This record gives sequence, C-alpha cells and structure tokens, in this order.
Amino acid sequence: MLHTIKHYKFYTFILLLVIAAGCKNYKAITVKSDKALPAIFEKPAADTVTIAALPVKNFFADSFLTRLIDTAFQSNLDMQATMQRVEMAAASFRYNKSLLLPTVDLNVSAGADRFGKYTMNGVGNFDTNFSNNINSDQKVPTSPTPDFFAGARSSWEVDLWGKLKNQKKAALARYLATQSGYRLIATELTAQIAANYYELLALDSELGIIKKNITLQESALEIVQIQKLGGRATELAVQQFVAQLAYTKGLQYEVSQQITETENAIRLLTGSFNRAIPRDTSIITLAEPRQLNTGIPTQLLLNRPDIRQAELELTALNADIRSARAAFFPALTINAYGGYNAFRGALLFNPASAVYGIVGGLTAPVLNRRRIKADYEYKVAEAKAALYDYQKTIIGGYQEVMNSLRGMDNFRRYYQFKQEEVTALNNAVSVSRDLYLVGRATYLEVITAQRNVLDAELQLAVTKKNIFLNEVNLYRALGGGWR
Repeated sequence: MLHTIKHYKFYTFILLLVIAAGCKNYKAITVKSDKALPAIFEKPAADTVTIAALPVKNFFADSFLTRLIDTAFQSNLDMQATMQRVEMAAASFRYNKSLLLPTVDLNVSAGADRFGKYTMNGVGNFDTNFSNNINSDQKVPTSPTPDFFAGARSSWEVDLWGKLKNQKKAALARYLATQSGYRLIATELTAQIAANYYELLALDSELGIIKKNITLQESALEIVQIQKLGGRATELAVQQFVAQLAYTKGLQYEVSQQITETENAIRLLTGSFNRAIPRDTSIITLAEPRQLNTGIPTQLLLNRPDIRQAELELTALNADIRSARAAFFPALTINAYGGYNAFRGALLFNPASAVYGIVGGLTAPVLNRRRIKADYEYKVAEAKAALYDYQKTIIGGYQEVMNSLRGMDNFRRYYQFKQEEVTALNNAVSVSRDLYLVGRATYLEVITAQRNVLDAELQLAVTKKNIFLNEVNLYRALGGGWR
C-alpha cells in the first residue's frame, strides 16, 4: 500500500512539472507603446494652458450656439445610446468582480432513484433494512428511494494565479473606456453642432449676397433694356443680362436647399423633427476667433477621449492576456453544502437529518491545452493590434491639431486678401456701370464685373466660415467639447 502511494505522489509530481514547463513558454507579457510625442506643437514653445480645459459655454461666445449644444447633450440619440453602453460595461464590471467571491445558493430539491440489485446503493440499502441496529424510521425505501434536501450550497474558485482578478481589471478598464467613449461622442457632437451652425451662418450670408446681387443685376437689366429702346444696345446685350440674372436667381434656390438640409442636420443632432434654429444674422459680422492656446502635445493623452479610450482598451487587453495565461495553471475549487437531507419528507427537518460537507479539488488542463494556447495567442495578437490603433490615434490627434493651427493662420491671411478683392471688385462694378452709360465700356465688361463680385463675396463668406471651422476643429483635436 505504501508503495502504491509513493507511485501516486511521483506521477502527480511529474504531471505538475509538465504543466509548469508548458507555462514557461507563455510568460506574462505587457503590450505597451514606446512612441513619444513631440515636446511642442509649434515654435515658440507653448505653455501648459490649453483651450481643451475650457467648458463649452466658456469657449463659444455665441449664445445661440451654446443653447443648441445644450439641447443636443440632452436629446441626442447617439449620446443616449452610448450612456446605455456605459451602463452595460458597469454591469459587466460588477459581474466580473463578483466572480472573486464564493457563490451561495439556497436549494430545495426532491427526487427519487431506483437502484439495481447489482449496484452499490442497491445492495447497501437492502442489507441496511435487515440490520438490527436501525429503527423503523431509518429503514430505506427501495422502490424507489426518495431523496429530499433543503439547505445551502456554495462554490468558490480560489484565484491562485490572478485569472479572476485580471478579468475584473479588464472589465474595469472597459467600463472606463466606455466613459471615454461617451465623452468622445460629446466632443464629436459639440464639433458637429458648431460646424453645422457656422455652415448655416455662411449659407445665410451667401443667400443675402445673392439677393443683393439680384437687385443689382435687375437694375443693370433695366438700363440695358432702356438703351435698346433708344438704339444704344442690342438684343444680344439684353439676353446676356437676362441669362446672368437667371443664373443668379437659380443660385438662391440652390443655397435655400442647402440651408434646409443644414437645418435638418442640426435637428437630427438635437433629436428634433422641426425645431426652429435661432442664429446670428451673418457670419461676416462675427468677430474672428481670439488667439487660442494649444498647450503641449502630451496633454492630448489626458484630454482627448479617443486616445484615452484606446489606452484603456489596451489596458483591458493586457489584463486579458494575463487572465488567459493563468488558464494554463491548475484551478482550485472548493465546494460546500449544509442543510437537511432525508429519504422521507416527514423526517427532512428532524435535527438528526442535518448534514454538511466540504470538498476541494485541483483541476489542471491536459488535453485541452491547445484551446487555451490558441486563446492566449489570440489575446496577444489582439493586444498588439490595439497597440497599433492606439499609436495611430495619437499620431492622428497630433496631425489634426497641426492642420487646424495652420488652417486658422492661412485662412485668416486669405480672408484679408479676399476682403481687398471684394472691395476692389465692388468699385469695379460701380465704375463699369458708369463707363457703360457713357459708352466707354461694353456690356460684357459690366457682366464680368458683376459676376466677379458675386463670386468673390460668396468666397468671402466661405473663407470666414473656414476660419471658424478650423477653430472648432482645433478645440475638438485638443480634446475639448465634453466638459
């Protein structure tokens, strides 16, 4: 007997060695980024003050715009759906946290078994009933044998290797990632509302410019028609002015349609069917954005929700790797029960029917190690893919900031020259009309001057809009808009 026990110990030791040796090939690894951000966005070096820290109401001076953003935060369907995903992640975290604790279930059960004559229980029960050491209550019913239980059962997987602890860490990281996802939706929503709002102001300005030019062109058409009656102009000139007027009138309906679509885009973002969109009168009259502080690039890691979300997802996947690795090791499970157990219902709650028990066991994977290995390798590959996404998000965020900084500067300079162009072309229209009336300019020169001033004024409104759009993009790129 002693010799047999020694053999069992030896085989058990060999099995544990095999398991441990297999685990050495899958050491715990952590996938992390080694890509460093530049120290500053542009020279001269900026300080750590950044517009990303400004709440929406402090960043945007337009009260119409801030009210639209407030409405969107309350009514936007994407934000409401994202909030539910946050709740889902919170529930998942609570579930994984509970796995560290024992489960305790109240259990009431009733059953019956018919044991054959050649079974251990069948023979044992038969012999027991003939024993002189038992009373009548202790005789076992055999055709069939009832089994009643009332009590509690408990099971606990002891987290020897951190598998459950790392599952909890992964769930917590994903919960925090969904919170960052909610902030990302808020940031994007702020940017979309602001971009559509400035688009709407620009379209309103374009419509005003078109209407002003229609009046101007109608006046020019009346003049050339009068001159035709006096023999000083031809029908060709009249038709050229008519064509130009028709072109400009057509533009106002094109712009009107764009206004309708932009208003509806804002209504969609604010969760409304037909809410009025109050706004300022014209984008041309808005003061240009003030000087904006960008802070330093490393602040993107904290302020941008998409970077923070990608970082937390990477943290979760690293915890998944450690949890998957722990599956290679033996699992210790302890099961216990306590209550009342009897083969007669009338005796179930008799004090003599009280029972309890506890058992612990180690379970080590042997034939299913390929599945565990495949899961581990999948988690490692998934984490590496998440790392590349994280690095791409960081690089993309930095480039977005630089694009917006350059855009604001370039469009400001472009706007200044466009203003000079519009002033000169308005003067040219006035001069061309005067020269045409005295016969020193052709009708084509008048038409060309009118067409040029219309195009320039429309482009002026677009350029002013682009300045504000780059301001909005800079605010979003730095991680503002969710506070």
